[in-house]
Order: sequence, then structure tokens, then C-alpha cells
Amino acid sequence: MTDERQLYNSVAPLRNVAALVALIDRVQNRALGLPGMACFYGPSGFGKSTAAVYAENRFQAFQVQVKSAWSKKKFCEAVLGEMAVRPARSIGDMVDQISEHLAITGAPLLIDEADHLVARKMIEIVRDIYEGSQAPVILIGEELLPQKLKEWERVHGRMLDWVAAEPGTIDDVEKLLPIYAPSVRFDRALCEAILKHSHHSIRRISVNIAKVAERAKILGRDEMGVGDWDARQFFTGAAPAPRRNVA
Repeated sequence: MTDERQLYNSVAPLRNVAALVALIDRVQNRALGLPGMACFYGPSGFGKSTAAVYAENRFQAFQVQVKSAWSKKKFCEAVLGEMAVRPARSIGDMVDQISEHLAITGAPLLIDEADHLVARKMIEIVRDIYEGSQAPVILIGEELLPQKLKEWERVHGRMLDWVAAEPGTIDDVEKLLPIYAPSVRFDRALCEAILKHSHHSIRRISVNIAKVAERAKILGRDEMGVGDWDARQFFTGAAPAPRRNVA
């Protein structure tokens, strides 16, 4: 287990972590005859990948994060690598291996960055895996993934549910404090400022908490309030203004 996975597995469930866990649970316990695929989607930075890693450990699932340059063969090899199964020679045989392993274990398959599979016209291979296993298959991607999947009716029609990742909340900010600022107390107003200037992005919230904690360390403080922090120092994701040359 990597340090990253240890970290995410130790975090108290955030809003979107709980949403993905509930989605997987519904798919696993669906009634006989209902489809076993689902989609978890939302803007970048909303914590979908964090939720996927948490869910992977919670459900003993198999998870892959698709890369933009992957081929069908590379995708299958990556899934089999997660399963610790030696890949067969052909793509068709690898699909059968994946399906068989999922059918035997009953474990969910979580596919992060699934947009890349759609873009490279590889999404049908996921349907083949699902049909061959009937195991839960969860596609995770950006906010337009549901619309993109409409072009692939045989995949779209096998979705049990569609769940949108939600913007971060003040509760999420407070749950992230022990991870990124374990020795610093933040007042409520500062937490609200972090949420606002992070545009409710979990990734940016985490970065801004860490920035405040770093500032507190420099100042030798164990408490920070909104008055101790200049809003212009928050990371908002906007590109910094160009610096003017001084003659």
C-alpha cells in the first residue's frame, strides 16, 4: 500500500466519499435482474479519486485510473495487474480473465478517469467485462461523462444509477484539518474563508489548509484566525498575474 493510499484510507469520510460508498453498496445489493453498472461524476478537484481510493479499501475492490494514452491492451493489463493475474496474450482472452476473476471474487471494479475510455472509443470493452462477470462496475469521471455515454446506448442502458459529486462543505473543511494541519487550530471564520476562496474544491481546500498551517509554523502559532491570513494568499486556481519588470 502506498503512502497516498494509507493517507486516504485514514481520512474520516468526506461528503463525496460517503456518496460513492453508498452508490457502490446500492449496486452490490441490487435486486436480481437490475443492471450492475453506475457512474460517479463531477468537476475536477471535487475529491472523486480520493473517494475511489477509500472505496477500494472499504469494499476490497479493484481500481484502475485510466491514462489518456492507454490502448485496450494496456487497460486490460492494468486491471489484471491490480488483480495480480498474469495477462493472456490477446485482448479477448484478457477480457475473459478479468470477467472470470470478478465473477469469482464478487469484487467491484472502479474505473477512474473513465472519460479517456470514451474519448478513445474503448468503453465497449467495459461493457464486455460487466456482461461476462455481472460484478459491480463503477465509472468515475468528469461532469460531462453522463452526456458522453449517451452515444453508447449499450453502456448507458446498463447504468443502475448516476451520482454527481457535490461541492465541498464546511464539514469537509473541518474533517481535513487533522490531516493537513494537525497541530494548528483554525477558527470558524477562517474555515469559511478557506471554503469560499477554494471555490468548494476539495483539492484546493486541502492545499489552502496546508498553506495556512505552513504560515502558522513560520509564525510559531498554534492557532490561526481569519484575521491572520490575507485572502490574496489563498490558492484559488487562477493563474497569477504577470510580474512587472522593475527598471
